[in-house]
Amino acid sequence: MGGSGPPLELDALSFPALNLTRLRLVRALERLATRQPELLARALGLSPRQHDQLALDATLSTSPTLPALARYTGVLYDELGYASLTGGARRRADRSLVVASALFGLLRPRDRVPAYRLSGGTTVPDLGGLAPVWRPVLESELSSVTGLVVDLRSGAYAALARVPKAVEVRVLRDDAGRRTVVSHDNKYTKGRLARALCEHGARTTADVAELGRTVADGVEVDGRRVDLVLTGLASARQTVSG
Repeated sequence: MGGSGPPLELDALSFPALNLTRLRLVRALERLATRQPELLARALGLSPRQHDQLALDATLSTSPTLPALARYTGVLYDELGYASLTGGARRRADRSLVVASALFGLLRPRDRVPAYRLSGGTTVPDLGGLAPVWRPVLESELSSVTGLVVDLRSGAYAALARVPKAVEVRVLRDDAGRRTVVSHDNKYTKGRLARALCEHGARTTADVAELGRTVADGVEVDGRRVDLVLTGLASARQTVSG
């Protein structure tokens, strides 16, 4: 969980314009975890058995670090499979992938960060919701991005900042004409699409849609929005995995 790298160095992270907000949040979490642990535990939605995880936030400045794409785990990151990318796919990933972080705003794959507890939907005591904290600096940073941007963020992280002219990707499950968003399928499919984007690249919305056809049962395009529609795909996967 901890890592083996040196302690957090904000100045070594990508997107240095975010450092003042990063420092503000790091200091707030360290202070709360040390002086008001019960208050922070409630804000983070930790159960009594999880209170030991507050130690992560209490030692943000001194804990060992890992590269971002080794630090973050879960279904999406499993399907992205960053560690197994090679050659041009790895170079494209290092150059173009950006991880949305509640604590650090935006990170590149090799940026080193400590373990922590904070999610995009958290209301931090004394600071409030994260969207008002992050939106001004993130939108300023993102407004300067050129070229195609494919937005794969989940709702809580998309709420932290708008991305001008991004291609928005949604994953929908179609059950006899009734469409829903299912968290696991959403993360699984977006992780597969992220890997395909690293392997093949994309310059247009049409390119994203074409790659989407390799990871979903159907694709629908509406302007800059690409919907990946699942019918039998996830059910087959669940049958194989048991």
